[in-house]
Amino acid sequence: MTERKVAVTGTGMITPLGLDTEQTWAGVIAGRSGVSAITKFDASEMPTQIAAEVRGFEPTNFFSKKYIRQMDPFIQYAVAASYMALEDAGMLEDKPPAERTGVYVGSGLGGINTIERTHLSLREKGWRRGISPYFVPALIINLAGGQISIFHGFKGPLMSHVSACSTSAHSIGEAYLAIKYGRADVMVAGGTESTITALSLGGFAAARALSKRNDEPTKASRPFTASRDGFVMGEGCGLVILEDMERAKARGANIIAELVGYAANSDAHHVTAPSPTGEGAQVCMRLALEDAGVSADAVGYINAHGTSTAADAVETHAIRQVFGAHADKLQVSSTKSMLGHLLGSAGSVEGALCCLALARGVLPPTINLDDPDPACDLDYIPHEARRLEVEYALSNSFGFGGTNACLLFKRAP
Repeated sequence: MTERKVAVTGTGMITPLGLDTEQTWAGVIAGRSGVSAITKFDASEMPTQIAAEVRGFEPTNFFSKKYIRQMDPFIQYAVAASYMALEDAGMLEDKPPAERTGVYVGSGLGGINTIERTHLSLREKGWRRGISPYFVPALIINLAGGQISIFHGFKGPLMSHVSACSTSAHSIGEAYLAIKYGRADVMVAGGTESTITALSLGGFAAARALSKRNDEPTKASRPFTASRDGFVMGEGCGLVILEDMERAKARGANIIAELVGYAANSDAHHVTAPSPTGEGAQVCMRLALEDAGVSADAVGYINAHGTSTAADAVETHAIRQVFGAHADKLQVSSTKSMLGHLLGSAGSVEGALCCLALARGVLPPTINLDDPDPACDLDYIPHEARRLEVEYALSNSFGFGGTNACLLFKRAP
């Protein structure tokens, strides 16, 4: 079977830095933090009272009230971002063939807003009046992709990956394979998350995973520093349009980047912590390079998983093991320093930012890098974005349970 090349021809984002791709990109390149005091519920009794919330999203700009009742916010974000991504790709009006267009959109936690709200309603009103008939369709993870396919009439492969913080990177990678091996011509791929709730924040706080820097929210997400004290929860959605390269060229599409390599594997080590040697991450990065047929020395930029936890040092070690002497020439940054950790949508937002970095010749910074950890000794593009054209960019996503995904993008000719 002839393997096809895969183009990225559209992006759509809703993040703590903005309600579309351009607002998000501008915030990232400006080094602006999207972290602030929580407004979505009263967190005053919790040890962590900060998060990276999506603010200002108005679902009535996209849906009627009838549809809003049927969709948890994580689904609303996904459908709204799909319109943005398809418009960016020039496919909103001129839709691709339905049977050859698929949707792979996942989530880590799904409709936790709906679960919390309905549980309270059940206790107050009983099951007859307390549970909406839309309860299950509003919360299950596959309805993010399902609603996208319904709204746009796409009848190709439809799947929702759930793999913690690697979710949306896996979604993009598996969509890449669907096009590469001819199962589809166009794919809408990525992840979505609406997680700033008392239950989800409380769960991560109980696991002692979150930063408690409540007095300095914009300084809280500080990957690779000696003073990092946990990640900052975020939410939002990132989608990309992947397309058969020849089809994209034939229709004169704006090709943002090419997706050339993908790998997925497991640490098989621990439910939350990575392998201390970063072995799983090392293997995953090597496999992505191998899939692309690209040498390690060709990579110019890595958007690191970089969560502002102890795992930052493990990832740094893994990068050094894979790239050897070239590691000192790499440009590495963590956009989580600005966006927080978007959980199931982190990989797709970060992958999309890699594509824009390649296309625009600007590499995102790592903000708050005031006191670098000696164990984190790469060039993390501190404080300010860097104008530099590179040929290849790698996006790393490593999740709870030891699940890993790496995406390798190439600058479009």
